[in-house]
Amino acid sequence: MRVVVADDHPMYRYGITAILGQADGIDVVAEVADGEALVKAVHQFQPDVVLTDLSMPVRDGAAAAGALISAFPELAVLVITMHEDDEHVFAALRAGARGYLVKGADGDEIVRAVRAVANGDAVYGGPVARRIVAAYSGGERGSVTARAFPTLTPREREVLELVATGCRNHEIARRLFMSEKTVRNHVSQVLLKLQVPDRTAAALRAHEAGVRGPNPGSGGRQ
Repeated sequence: MRVVVADDHPMYRYGITAILGQADGIDVVAEVADGEALVKAVHQFQPDVVLTDLSMPVRDGAAAAGALISAFPELAVLVITMHEDDEHVFAALRAGARGYLVKGADGDEIVRAVRAVANGDAVYGGPVARRIVAAYSGGERGSVTARAFPTLTPREREVLELVATGCRNHEIARRLFMSEKTVRNHVSQVLLKLQVPDRTAAALRAHEAGVRGPNPGSGGRQ
């Protein structure tokens, strides 16, 4: 099993590499410190598994993972990071990560997770798994948005949720791995279906429906 490790902290990267290097049947073929180097390493070494942090310079781990999985659909991506908030968790899942561990996981857990994602399984640490269960059992804003705005497509609901938290188009594009032109088209559809004149009014409708987020700022540009 060929693995590429990506983390911008040298000592942590060294530790992960050492742990995996001692496991039977696992070969760390490259270790890199940023997302752009990760993309290049995968193209060069063709690994079975990528183990990556999310917060890295040049290109973050979620963006790199999304690009790699588009190019290599069979690639298994395992995220290991200090972040366990919804934004990071669901960005990684949207990118196509098969696993998500929080730093602090012990060596045996990491090795088991690498082997599991290589075999096509999904692996999530306890806190992350609870967030995912909450999201899909009605405890998070996605289900609230679906109930409140049933005419919106799933992607339009994601865009509305981000508009409601104050995100501009470039930030929505980054988080959802799409072009700004596509985001503008989705925003236009949301405004049309909600029968509101601008994104501020759409955000207000979302807040009134119970979609959580800060009060929207002023401005109506799409």
